[in-house]
Amino acid sequence: MAFSLTTVVLLAIPALAQTQQPLYSTYNFNPLEHLAGIAPYFEPSDPPRDPAPPQGCEVTKAAYLVRHAAINANDFDYESYLGPFAEKLENSTVDWSKIPSLAFLDTWEPPTIKEEERVTRTGKLEAGQLGVQISYRYPTLRLPKRVWASSAERTTVSAQGLIRGLEMEDNTIDLVVIDEGKEGGADSLTPYSSCPAYSSSAGSKQSSTYVKKYTAPILARLRTLAPHFNWTSSDVVGMQEWCGYDTVTRGSSPFCSTSLFRPDEWLQFEYAQDIQYHYNTGYGNDVSGAIGLPWLNATLNLLDSPLENDDQDLFISFTHRELPPTVLVAMGLFNNSEHSGANNVNATMPLDRINYHRQWVSSYILPFLTNIAIEKMNCSASYGYENVTDPTFYRVMVNQSPQTLPTCFDGPLESCSADGMAGFLKERTAMLGGYSEKCGVDYDNSTDVLSIYSRNLTGKAVGR
Repeated sequence: MAFSLTTVVLLAIPALAQTQQPLYSTYNFNPLEHLAGIAPYFEPSDPPRDPAPPQGCEVTKAAYLVRHAAINANDFDYESYLGPFAEKLENSTVDWSKIPSLAFLDTWEPPTIKEEERVTRTGKLEAGQLGVQISYRYPTLRLPKRVWASSAERTTVSAQGLIRGLEMEDNTIDLVVIDEGKEGGADSLTPYSSCPAYSSSAGSKQSSTYVKKYTAPILARLRTLAPHFNWTSSDVVGMQEWCGYDTVTRGSSPFCSTSLFRPDEWLQFEYAQDIQYHYNTGYGNDVSGAIGLPWLNATLNLLDSPLENDDQDLFISFTHRELPPTVLVAMGLFNNSEHSGANNVNATMPLDRINYHRQWVSSYILPFLTNIAIEKMNCSASYGYENVTDPTFYRVMVNQSPQTLPTCFDGPLESCSADGMAGFLKERTAMLGGYSEKCGVDYDNSTDVLSIYSRNLTGKAVGR
């Protein structure tokens, strides 16, 4: 049978159509993934690398630092933004039902909560899911006998949720509670609280500068829609924060609408938060690395100790949102200026426009339940590493996404060798300085060492 050129082309069209991309792509945007420290837990895959160990590598130990799960509201956020907006709305005489884009305000009421900083049902569920995920991720590792948490209720409840997801039977894992004192030096899971040089308000001034700029056109729009409501920048921030807190409390929120705030305006909110965290616990604060370094040091010591001398292979600790960013700084990760050769990292976070190409995106590194993992691997079966003297390599993951350390990437898929890690840690310690010195400690018995894992601390079993 003879085929004409036309027939051949027509026969080829179905096969071509299967691989051809749409002429017009669809734009999708989820505000919940751009809420910084208020973002419900998600795994952004930044970068989109495979979380499985490199081929020929087996994880022999792992340590996790986890922020607490979703809470009803942060005290500062509630007192500064959420509460004032809700109260102003309640006392308003505006007929919102006649304003289509704001009509939901006619019936919306803040969720009824007994205490702001309690973990939500969603938070408890997600903590349990993380426990299950970790147990599935390391099927050959022994489940931990102890999990550590700072003493606040939201951290201990989050840890209990994870333990229930981890354990196969009741009362097999103890929760060790670490005091959140003000004079514990580096020997706690809240070392920033014991650091006189650290201020919880750091970054507020810089963030406020950008908030004033980005909310100006939003306020102009809102004042046109509802001129009799005394709109302020704090109201805009409050509504955008309600998107997150409303969602983790109720499951959804009308404040998350991209009609209420355009995607670019959600990105502006996110950037204002990024500025805050940059100067508070990030590279814009000279003491951040020294605060996070003790956990890195203690964790690598844990992972480096011989297996026969330990009674567990997994080490999991719960803390607040302040500590994980400082640990990332200690490791040199998410540094905007890493490849630039410049030292002025603050210039990478301008206060008059967004740096859309920044590495420091707090939604990616600091959602509720954010977790930093360090894995110790045996790579004796990895191609190209079969005959190395020491087949031990280390890998860092943030929310299940593998990260490459800035000066140690000599192993499979840019993991870090044992010798390389020793040199890396020595280099970072020299660069960042000691905790007590950097913090300007003015009390007795301070320490630069986190020893909670090596001390024989007692805990309490967690049942169902």
